[in-house]
Amino acid sequence: MPERSLLVDEALRCALGIEGGPLAVTTIKGDASSRSYHRISLEGHEPRTAVLMELGTDPLRSDEFTDWAAPEYPFLLVQEFLARGGLPVPRIYGARPEHGWLLIEDLGDTTLEARLDGLAAAEREAWYRRAVDLLARWQSWWREAGPQNPVAGRVFSRRLMAWEIDHYIEWGLEARLGVRLDPGERTAIAGACAPLLDAIERIPVALVHRDFQSRNLMVRGDDLSIIDFQDALMGPVVYDAVALLNDSYVDVPPRLEEAMLERLRRAVDPGGDPASWRRWFDLVAVQRKLKDAGRFVFIDRVKGNPSFLPFVPRSLDYVRRSIGRLSEIDALREALERRGGLDAV
Repeated sequence: MPERSLLVDEALRCALGIEGGPLAVTTIKGDASSRSYHRISLEGHEPRTAVLMELGTDPLRSDEFTDWAAPEYPFLLVQEFLARGGLPVPRIYGARPEHGWLLIEDLGDTTLEARLDGLAAAEREAWYRRAVDLLARWQSWWREAGPQNPVAGRVFSRRLMAWEIDHYIEWGLEARLGVRLDPGERTAIAGACAPLLDAIERIPVALVHRDFQSRNLMVRGDDLSIIDFQDALMGPVVYDAVALLNDSYVDVPPRLEEAMLERLRRAVDPGGDPASWRRWFDLVAVQRKLKDAGRFVFIDRVKGNPSFLPFVPRSLDYVRRSIGRLSEIDALREALERRGGLDAV
């Protein structure tokens, strides 16, 4: 990949017609992916700032377990689809993924996570209402767009779900607790997972962001914008609600979780059964938050980034909250508890 200074020069020239000139480039704290982000200050130009997204080594590969057949970078196709529906996503000033860059709108530094910090309960709930209403708009646009959906063929498959559970066992259980499961124990846990995965596969599907949580919702004034949507696919209708309301980075109390889940159901499935939505949420929460707990340990042990480790206990708290309401997967709960796999240590 070219040096960053060359990427900046090429992006400004191709996207905005700017040749050289005074500017400052500041690296922005990113996520756990191979992408990196740099804010470019453009004195005397419009826009006054922009963000250079420096792509990873394989920009067309979005996910190991989902196929991306289109020859275009996933971020671009999903952004165009969402923008066409009026969803608040960053504008694209220019893009050459084959050269390793996108130049996009600067949405600032204030995430929903940061905005929630220190707020009183009523103010926090107001922000969650905004977020849930935005998620409802997301799902409504997907339904309205129908066959125009560019990720219709990308599915949150059983293979992916099973891999994420295995990832948790390897990193969130064995590596984190310093234990080694024998083959019989692994087989028992895999068998105990089958009813969970069976039940999730029967949940109605929707377009899923996959990480619709506080670090991917940017605050500008009283409004929210959505970022990091390139991994969008078709998955359980409650998946993004789990990401938002069982957010590993923010403590969401049970009462608020319940109220916001019901708010979403009324918006997107007003004739739906609240008890079914509650069960669907709990099923997905168990699978998703186990995955998160394992992923955070993996990022520490393999990528050398320990910054996600403090969020393992909260992730497992959410698992315990939901798994206790699901008698149909008691065997899984018992198998994990037997090895301390749900202990927040």
